[in-house]
Amino acid sequence: MSLNVVKSNLTSLKTCQPDISIGMDIVTNVALDLQENGGSEEDFKKLEQMMLNCARMEREINYFVAAVEEVTSQVRQDDPEGLSKLMGLVNQRFTDLQAAAKDSQLHKHKKVVQLKETLKRSKVTVEATEEELDEDIAVTQSQVNPTCPITQVDMVNPVKNKKCNHYYEQGAVLDMIRSKQHQKKKLRCPVVGCGNTDVTKSDLVPDPTMKRLIQSQKKLSTKSQM
Repeated sequence: MSLNVVKSNLTSLKTCQPDISIGMDIVTNVALDLQENGGSEEDFKKLEQMMLNCARMEREINYFVAAVEEVTSQVRQDDPEGLSKLMGLVNQRFTDLQAAAKDSQLHKHKKVVQLKETLKRSKVTVEATEEELDEDIAVTQSQVNPTCPITQVDMVNPVKNKKCNHYYEQGAVLDMIRSKQHQKKKLRCPVVGCGNTDVTKSDLVPDPTMKRLIQSQKKLSTKSQM
């Protein structure tokens, strides 16, 4: 074994470090997605443990790289005896570094700290948004019919027309717009009595308040039937 071989293998090992960092960012993104979609406390504990495992792996790679670099810097290429002892010396130095490390330090890793802080901020934002939506729902529930004027059933993905403030099921209204376009005609708002004679795709915007209203009504209806 030559020092050139050691250097080459060490370079390959270093390429793993960015991958671990990317993996930690993915864990953070998954945690945020779970928080937005009502993940359980157990899910977050597993993700935090996964983040700690990544931090531990990163630390071990850093220690091993440091051990190899320290030992090889002390061994001359023309010293056969020194090269033969290289692996043992590296293992000993790596063991010493590991023994001095504490698991509590992993919790101070910048990405572990970032995960906790991001989840904390996101939780506050989600709760505030939900309160605002609940207030909007209380008002909207008495003013808007959740039934789509096209399909005549409750909407699943409601969109609001910015021109006339009427709601439609997204897929249904887009199908009608495309159909009228093929006929080179304009789509009149399907709500009876509406004077909007030109409904276009650009007029339509998703409405999370209406969507949540419909979901809440379905949940209440399901509970009442149990």
